[in-house]
Amino acid sequence: MNAPSRQPLWWDGALSLPRPALAGDLDVDVCIVGGGFSGLWTARELLRRDSSLRVAILEARTCGFGASGRNGGWASALFPASAAQVLDLVGFDGERHLTATLRAAVGDLGDALAHDGIDAHFRHGGTITFATTDAQRERLRAEVEAAHERGDDDGDITWLSATELAQSHGHVDGQRGGIFDAHCAAIHPYLAVTGLTDAVERAGGRIFDNSPVTRIVPAHGSRRAAAITVAGTVRADIVVRATEGFSTQFTGARRDVVPVYSLMVATEPQSDEFWSTHGLATGETFADGRHLIIYGQRTRDNRLAFGGRGAPYHFGSSVEPRFDNSVRVTSLLGDALRQLFPTLAGELTHSWGGPLALPRNHLPFVTLDHRRGLAALGGYTGDGVVMSYLAARSLAALIAGDADEISDVERLVFVQRPPRKWEMEPLRWLGINTGLWLAGRADAREHATGSPAPYDRWLERLLG
Repeated sequence: MNAPSRQPLWWDGALSLPRPALAGDLDVDVCIVGGGFSGLWTARELLRRDSSLRVAILEARTCGFGASGRNGGWASALFPASAAQVLDLVGFDGERHLTATLRAAVGDLGDALAHDGIDAHFRHGGTITFATTDAQRERLRAEVEAAHERGDDDGDITWLSATELAQSHGHVDGQRGGIFDAHCAAIHPYLAVTGLTDAVERAGGRIFDNSPVTRIVPAHGSRRAAAITVAGTVRADIVVRATEGFSTQFTGARRDVVPVYSLMVATEPQSDEFWSTHGLATGETFADGRHLIIYGQRTRDNRLAFGGRGAPYHFGSSVEPRFDNSVRVTSLLGDALRQLFPTLAGELTHSWGGPLALPRNHLPFVTLDHRRGLAALGGYTGDGVVMSYLAARSLAALIAGDADEISDVERLVFVQRPPRKWEMEPLRWLGINTGLWLAGRADAREHATGSPAPYDRWLERLLG
């Protein structure tokens, strides 16, 4: 048996040549630190509004090296914080505005990719959350009822029986029905990010790869904000931090988020017979109702790309390449896949992972301080493909200063709401890893007994 490749499936045959590194000082209007979706979408949206802007992106490695080029390829309207939390913060109208904006953004993202000539395998097929235990069925049905009480209808999110689900969308072993949510698309994330990189350059943006920023300095008096690298300093009216899971290296942001690892695997291409049984023919992404999140999609070449949480949080918010792979988690993901798809053929061909950014209150954030010349966006908790696009569009509106657009943007719960700080160590290490352990234990108990595990209150407090 061959060991799986340790590079993301998405990188196969899609690698682009790195751009030149920064080689000296530079003066621009907007400097963006981070060449993932957040930074690239921000650059695109700024240049779309004003093509004369001087925009530079500084990327520590190559664009898309981080979560943007490694993720599960869900372009979903999911929001990391719960509906109850959003309702508490902005009320019913605010929650409905956020939900409608996110759902529209799924299609808007597809339109933006098409406008820029980017074939990222965008397929707007919705998402299935299978119930594979009685406890999951109870929990998922309650989610649908709560969504309908808030104003959704069956065209947005609906409960389907096991038979209805198999006939219309997809089938996994032991399913007891599930949710179908129409507001999700599947994409090839690395094709999206590399295509977006090219589009930003065509629009006039300057991109510098292999240019890690060591410090971000706010404006003070007549001194402009700056991003400092070993090779030179970039001064700008606005410096945008778009570094997601790598944000903890910057002073002042070390407790804004924690880097939590999500790992993925990919299978060999499966047969027509396999897909005639399991469906997923129109781009449906899928998960199930367990506590320890899993996510998957059928790729254009008929593989399963499948991921999940379960890797530990590393003390002190450490981010290291050796954390991108875990034999234990890869084995668990393979086991979970074969439980869902017992006739799966062949071996796992790829195994990879990387950090995502988890805010303390699960709220993403878009912040802009004109006086200090600093902006930031991120905190997507793994739901970043659409959220990064919406966050970048929101930040570009704030920077551009269009009053009508700003009034709409500022109604969004994540705009100009700085992230709540995480606890000091060792409290966050204990809390996060205890939550992950409880989630795994709850899933094992529910799988064995079919009854809900009595840990929900603690999981809510520890993981949200």
